Amino acid sequence: MRRLPTIHAREEQPLDGGRREILHLEFSNGERRRYERLVSGGHGSVIIAAVPEPGTVLLVREYAAGTHRYELGLPKGRMDAGESIEDAANRELKEEVGMGARRLTVLRQITLAPTYMNHQIHLVLAEDLYPERLPGDEPEELEVVPWKFDALHELMLREDCSEGRSLAALFIVRELLARRA
Repeated sequence: MRRLPTIHAREEQPLDGGRREILHLEFSNGERRRYERLVSGGHGSVIIAAVPEPGTVLLVREYAAGTHRYELGLPKGRMDAGESIEDAANRELKEEVGMGARRLTVLRQITLAPTYMNHQIHLVLAEDLYPERLPGDEPEELEVVPWKFDALHELMLREDCSEGRSLAALFIVRELLARRA
């Protein structure tokens, strides 16, 4: 395994919602470079694959300002201070889908752009669902769209489903559930 570069110096600059960090690095071959990365603020985030019945996952359709359209994807959100991954996932599920989960399994972390950001999101599998709604911070109620795992090939080609973390998470969960069966 390759040795990580040596960090000789760090500089920090505050940004809204985080900070920019400048790293002065030396690689194992003696090359020196300056790298910049965005360091997230906050307490982390979760993305939830809610499975109401075998073979089905719940998606939400919500407005995405970045693309100025409605996007299909998994429910997700920020963790609050002192909140566990499971508690954050259950709260977000209740806010965005109107369902809670009796069984929550943290599967792994997914990065957004690891070459220049340290942001990671926790992928949580939610099973044994029950109806319960909490007020959320969305400006309008989100549309809940059940989707069959065996139709993921159709979902990944839809223009209104472009969020990479959701797509990656769906394929991870599909494979995990197939191995369980």
